[in-house]
Amino acid sequence: MKIRADPGRCVGAGLCAMNAATVFTQSEDDGTVELLLADGAVPADLRAVVLEAVDACPSRAITVVD
Repeated sequence: MKIRADPGRCVGAGLCAMNAATVFTQSEDDGTVELLLADGAVPADLRAVVLEAVDACPSRAITVVD
């Protein structure tokens, strides 16, 4: 599974970082989403929490790409 984060759509709610802090963080400048995975590939053991973060995102700034 791969994911993509779009800071342009992000409203800075921070639910992604709260749900999956090893995958997402927030920009110190404007609070928008930043992906901590270099290529967006989600390790199998983190898939469940990442999917929770995707579902929790109010602006739909995080998407699953495969």
